[in-house]
Amino acid sequence: MKSDKLSDSENAELMLHIERTIPPMNIEDAESLLGEAKEVFDDHKITFFLRQGTCLGAVRDKALIEWDDDLDIGSIIGMHGFKEEMIDPAVADLRARGCYVEVHHDGLYTAVKIMKYKIRIDWQCYRVVKETISHYPGVPFPIKLFTNLDAIDFLGKSYNVPSPPGEYLTYKYGPDWITPKRIGYEKDVFDNMPSGIVPGRPGKLRQWFLVNFRPSQTATLLVLDADGLPVIGAIVVIAGLNRSISDKNGNAKFYLPGPDNYAVSIKFNNVEEVLYEETLTPGNKYIYRPDPYHPAGRYFILTEV
Repeated sequence: MKSDKLSDSENAELMLHIERTIPPMNIEDAESLLGEAKEVFDDHKITFFLRQGTCLGAVRDKALIEWDDDLDIGSIIGMHGFKEEMIDPAVADLRARGCYVEVHHDGLYTAVKIMKYKIRIDWQCYRVVKETISHYPGVPFPIKLFTNLDAIDFLGKSYNVPSPPGEYLTYKYGPDWITPKRIGYEKDVFDNMPSGIVPGRPGKLRQWFLVNFRPSQTATLLVLDADGLPVIGAIVVIAGLNRSISDKNGNAKFYLPGPDNYAVSIKFNNVEEVLYEETLTPGNKYIYRPDPYHPAGRYFILTEV
């Protein structure tokens, strides 16, 4: 039986809708789902840790963040006894408990998307590359933060978090992570990211080749100003991947490893906006339009041509 007794296609549409509209979670349901997932992982002897906003809430607030839209957990392939072949049996058990589950493979991780009670869990199963793992939106975290996990009491159970948790949260959210921010944390994350390409992705020369000779692996963003006119010289950064500048027609071209959600920074004139989650697919063209009344906190606003 699937969550809410929907078909797989209906569940997939529901998950996508929730992901795109990012409604705040029902905290009681989210706590229940996190506990159910922990039971499955414990049964399969899978070590996992709270990450991103779930870790932030657990450490800072001793609670889930009331405006958060999903639960974030992680495991590291090849560490703490966790192997990639342990994913499928756990997924089967989650489905048996009424969860809808999708599994997506990427070179840097296997992403397991879990949904029940209209609550999403993002379980990232990371691969270690050059002593780092790549956290969204492309932050290379040193593996030392995950070698010896800290156990904390959270929601009446014991959960693992990176160690030391304050250092992990500083890597992710910057030195002001202790201050709750519903809007504006996106820029903190972007500003705190190290420059350059996350380990495991093609380097600048390879990306230049792909942009110029493999359009199927390149996306294009048309940058418009508030009057709807093309912007020349806009700086477009895809987090953890690349930086490009819009040409005389307002187009910025950039390499993408595949269809996924990406964080995008756009700067020109008096506009500086971080789009923390945008769905981008290689080979497609998108349009950016600023909104003077909403300069921050926008999600999934790029339109496809």
